[in-house]
Amino acid sequence: MSTSSNPGLPPVLARPHGWVRRQPWLARFTLVNRILLAMAFLPTGLVKATGQRFTVLPVENPVGFFFEAMYRTGPYWHFIGFMQVVAAILLLLPSTATVGALLVLPISFSILLITWGIGFGNTVFIAAGMTLSAIYLVCWDADRVWVAGRSVMGRRSGPPLLAGASLLERAGWLAGGVVGLLIFMGTRGFTPMAWTPVLLILGGIAALMVLAAWLVGLFRGTSDPP
Repeated sequence: MSTSSNPGLPPVLARPHGWVRRQPWLARFTLVNRILLAMAFLPTGLVKATGQRFTVLPVENPVGFFFEAMYRTGPYWHFIGFMQVVAAILLLLPSTATVGALLVLPISFSILLITWGIGFGNTVFIAAGMTLSAIYLVCWDADRVWVAGRSVMGRRSGPPLLAGASLLERAGWLAGGVVGLLIFMGTRGFTPMAWTPVLLILGGIAALMVLAAWLVGLFRGTSDPP
């Protein structure tokens, strides 16, 4: 891909960015990051947006005290949850994934600072991973971010994430994403936990669908699995 396809990025960035965007395995990695972040944000956001407490820890505990104070702010607690839900949904839609990543990044970074500051145990490592994931997604769409101020948000470099993927692979990604979201929703009581065994089986089937599509593509020489 020539640098001209990346008109908003400086040449020194356009060339490596174009190379990255052409790699099928990085496209799948990007898709995984979007799905995992959406899984993390949607159920926890719904907890706050629907006015529920985030933890049952007592206020004597620093973590419990912090979240109880946040909960009692009322409208602000709802707003945080609403923005997390919006960010998760935007991440899952190809046309708005860049905006979703830009929303997720400051939210994830604030979660990292909070978990670090109040001593939230190993959760700080999860928050750090979420922040790094959000940074990666923003870098993946660096061309769109760079030129957003010039009113050409729709320009992109590189093909869509699943360009050239078979219908079987696309179905596998879709099924796996839905199953994962349902499982994570169950951890917050939005779907029955009794569904978990069936969902895990369906998730395994979805993974096999993607794997089968890659193998078929290899044998036929029609696709480039990551």
